[in-house]
Amino acid sequence: MSAINHQVSHLPVAFSNWRLQPGFLNEGNSDFESVHVLIGQFLADRHSPDPLPDRFLLTENTKFEWGCGKPLEKVINSQADLEFLMRHPVLFRNAIAIIEPWEHVGCNPRGENVRASLNVAYIAQKIADCDSILFPLWSSGLFDPKVLVPLITSGLAVVVEGGDPSVRDASTFDGAQCSLNDLHCIVEDLLISRSPTSAVALFICLGHQLAAQGHINLIKRAVQQVLDLDTLAGDRDGKALKVLKRVCQHIQTVGTSLKITKRNGHIIAEGWDHPEFAVGPNEHKEVGDRQLHHYQSPDGEALGIPEDLIRAHEITADEYEGVIDTTLKYEREVNIAMFHSDEVNEEAILFANWAYRSLHDAIIPYRSTLAGSSLAWLLKLPDAIEILCSTTIGDEIVTECSATCVIYKDFESKQIRRSFTCQFHPELLSDLRTVGVSEPLTYARLKTDDGARLFARLLYEGMQE
Repeated sequence: MSAINHQVSHLPVAFSNWRLQPGFLNEGNSDFESVHVLIGQFLADRHSPDPLPDRFLLTENTKFEWGCGKPLEKVINSQADLEFLMRHPVLFRNAIAIIEPWEHVGCNPRGENVRASLNVAYIAQKIADCDSILFPLWSSGLFDPKVLVPLITSGLAVVVEGGDPSVRDASTFDGAQCSLNDLHCIVEDLLISRSPTSAVALFICLGHQLAAQGHINLIKRAVQQVLDLDTLAGDRDGKALKVLKRVCQHIQTVGTSLKITKRNGHIIAEGWDHPEFAVGPNEHKEVGDRQLHHYQSPDGEALGIPEDLIRAHEITADEYEGVIDTTLKYEREVNIAMFHSDEVNEEAILFANWAYRSLHDAIIPYRSTLAGSSLAWLLKLPDAIEILCSTTIGDEIVTECSATCVIYKDFESKQIRRSFTCQFHPELLSDLRTVGVSEPLTYARLKTDDGARLFARLLYEGMQE
């Protein structure tokens, strides 16, 4: 009996169907290098054959459903599940962690509840034999973020999925084991976890909206902590704290006065304490295929957006490459599945980018002082955020902020790391159906699908950082 089989035979009953080596199509032979190479091959063209063994992920006699057998056996429903996973680091280090905030992302035109996390797992397994581990927080509740976040960010990628509730209304999460406040905690921890040893994070739809609110919460927390300090350890002449206070007072002034205005002129929020400052209702519910367009700077004078915020974003867009915006340059067009009725407010992200850049620039001369103080966590904040694209209905822009690149610039090495947020669902095809309900997706079909290719591109680029 092999060592692996001997190990499996002595597993606790609850985990007896877990594979203890990564990979399903090429069983036991999947790791970072093989996944990265296979994603690269998938992206290389739109016609080459599937390089993986011809083993079906989905047949008439099997269910492609979480917890119903391989390759979807790894569902973390309890503390015991989490502890078992922690004892087998080869599993989480060579897999995508999927955070599920709700049981489905909405109801498609056929009347089906869409569990989009299944599509993430299917695409990753089909194109690269990359395993996925599901964390259904809506049913399990929130695990200790100080344990959960380091674990999931040591894998290949973290995907925070969408969900049917609204970030604007905490009551829409009633009935779940994980509240809106719990989700804010995990997302904020993820946003400040990007490091040279961490995985890329991809926040989709509701995840995109949670990230937007997370940025505002983190900036407000940073500003409040700085302004509340009388002295800073190691700041002998008080110069560092004086500079930080001046910057934070300016950020607070702009944040408390900035208005969120819809394109029809209706003001929906005034100041960063308003519950709809980061996320508001969309003018039109977007369901189905949408073409992505390059983001264009707004008319700040007409919308009441300070010129400093617009200029800071234009510098960010020129300075950094956000993958999605580059894809739009080289593709004839990119069509993506939209499935939402709320949207991230353009003004809030322009503000967050400006605030992050202001904090980063202020910190640079005093970073060693901060590193030895209670403000050390500020070193983990993003450096900038770039809005990458928008969507339209006809000639009307409907979702100005359809995707963002969250940029982290290392203070010492100057290396850049990125995570991504998107309002659209790159893992869903235009029919908005879940894998297992729709026809099985072939490698050839995925190769030509804009969403699947963009999802793969974000993973591929992020894995290199």
